[in-house]
Amino acid sequence: MKAIQMVDLVGQYQKIKSEVDVAMQRVLDTASFISGPEVKEFEKELAAYLGVKEVIACANGTDALQIAMMALGLKPDDEVITPSFTFVATVEVVALLGIVPVFADVLPGTYNMDPADVKRKITPKTRAIVPVHLFGQTADMEPIMALAKEHDLFVIEDNCQAVGSTYTFSNGTNQKAGTIGHIGTTSFFPSKNLGCYGDGGAIFTNDEELAKRLRKVCNHGSDVRYYHEVVGVNSRLDSLQAAVLRIKLRKLEEYDAARNAAAAFYDQAFAELNDITVPQRSPNSTHVFHQYTMRVTEGMRDGLKQHLEANGVPAMIYYPVSCHMQAAYKSARCPEGSLPVTEQLTREVLSLPMSTELDNEQLTHITNTVKSYFKQ
Repeated sequence: MKAIQMVDLVGQYQKIKSEVDVAMQRVLDTASFISGPEVKEFEKELAAYLGVKEVIACANGTDALQIAMMALGLKPDDEVITPSFTFVATVEVVALLGIVPVFADVLPGTYNMDPADVKRKITPKTRAIVPVHLFGQTADMEPIMALAKEHDLFVIEDNCQAVGSTYTFSNGTNQKAGTIGHIGTTSFFPSKNLGCYGDGGAIFTNDEELAKRLRKVCNHGSDVRYYHEVVGVNSRLDSLQAAVLRIKLRKLEEYDAARNAAAAFYDQAFAELNDITVPQRSPNSTHVFHQYTMRVTEGMRDGLKQHLEANGVPAMIYYPVSCHMQAAYKSARCPEGSLPVTEQLTREVLSLPMSTELDNEQLTHITNTVKSYFKQ
């Protein structure tokens, strides 16, 4: 059996090596490294895949969130509601801009933002909601969008983990994750479902005027070289990364199918284990399994992780400390105990290897190792 990785990027590259090598050589031959044809073509192709009018490529997913908030004109002391159970970047950019993060709890099954708690957290200072589509499925966007409309709020989707996921509204219509709110953002970090070979990100919107502002903010606040109308940043996706992403975008549905097959294998293997709760599938969203994150009976998670690693199976805890409990973001407004589901999850969640390259031998070893822990 080949060694098990959390994400097997080497194996994935070997399967597309000839295409990637040709595409990267094409960029090298033209020396169009910044804002070249590959970037422009990738933006068009990703927009077509998502069914969104505008895609603006940028340097990374954290920048994408910051640029979105800058383009919307969010100001210091405005409030933005976001889950605490997320990677810190979601909250980091809020704080960097002097905006106040207001933490909402999540649902115990999907781990995504709880719309009922969002409603409780809205105040006259609230300007935006930032749902995070965690681990590969879309947050429950219909009630979130209804709240935004009722209170005249912006919605910025943090879609760094769920590119390709599809949300179904109560009327039967579908939209891709990241295209429902005013702005969607994503990351192309190498381990993402759609990942490049360095850093990269993108911003999505159906609002053409907003797209112009987003592009301006990305480019030092400028439409015309050396003329700067607003404060901006320097955030660009380079052409080499765009060339890789164009290839991987064409294979994204194949990759998602492989991840779902691995998830189904895990589900079946753990069906009779009382100490494991497999990831819940939202009735409103497809799942693209950026992570396979299960819940383990409190008090047993850390022992299981050690047992897995001792037997050649990597495992990760996403996330051991929620944002509202981090030293940088603690506040009297959201003390320990105020987000009970979030805090429970930090003690129970464990993510198993999830990759397009997992084979049956590896999956059998992983699941047998999990089961052997509970038979001790």
